[in-house]
Amino acid sequence: MRGERTSILTEEDLYDHHEIKVDPGQEPLRLDKYLKHKLYKVSRNRIQTAIKVGSITVNGLEVKSNYKVKPGDEIEVLLPRPFDEACKVIPDNIPLDIRYEDEDVLIVHKPPGMVVHPGIGNYRRTLVNALAFHYRDHDLPIMDGNPQNRMGLVHRIDKNTSGLLVVAKNEYAMNHLAKQFFHHTIHRRYQAIVWGEPEEDFGCVRKNVGRHPRFRQRM
Repeated sequence: MRGERTSILTEEDLYDHHEIKVDPGQEPLRLDKYLKHKLYKVSRNRIQTAIKVGSITVNGLEVKSNYKVKPGDEIEVLLPRPFDEACKVIPDNIPLDIRYEDEDVLIVHKPPGMVVHPGIGNYRRTLVNALAFHYRDHDLPIMDGNPQNRMGLVHRIDKNTSGLLVVAKNEYAMNHLAKQFFHHTIHRRYQAIVWGEPEEDFGCVRKNVGRHPRFRQRM
């Protein structure tokens, strides 16, 4: 168990911002190649993606990767920093639907569409961001081996699933809850909406699940 206090980041901590003015005498060169030379630690693929989504502009305008830079061009670059799972959590003032609370545990209802903890593409407005705000004067525990962005968590549910989550408020509760989840002595019940009419009243689906090879947020 660890009880470190969760540090606070600002939005600026999540991005790298560069302002580049093209030197006099610069020969015409593709924008992505020019920036790869200037930002040598950034991959060309990452630069091209940023150009495509409009995070890189020239003279205040969105351009394509094959735009030829010229002397005097003013280039603005905004790149999201690679997410570090040990990254600190930014508190967000989001209302919590608390169903039960005592000095040891909190039972909160997570609405559909809310991610439980920060991760790639979801830095803000997760349940943990809300917990960080509402319990900013309280050190929520972190399960041993987990990063700091999972403070208080002993389990989770999917983004589009609504339901109750148990949050540990101290290491005593964290120990007991972790043990119960490990030994499956906590019973969980799910309700699902079914499209059509299943042929069987009950059964088991056994399929492999993995991440998309290119789009890591998809399964």
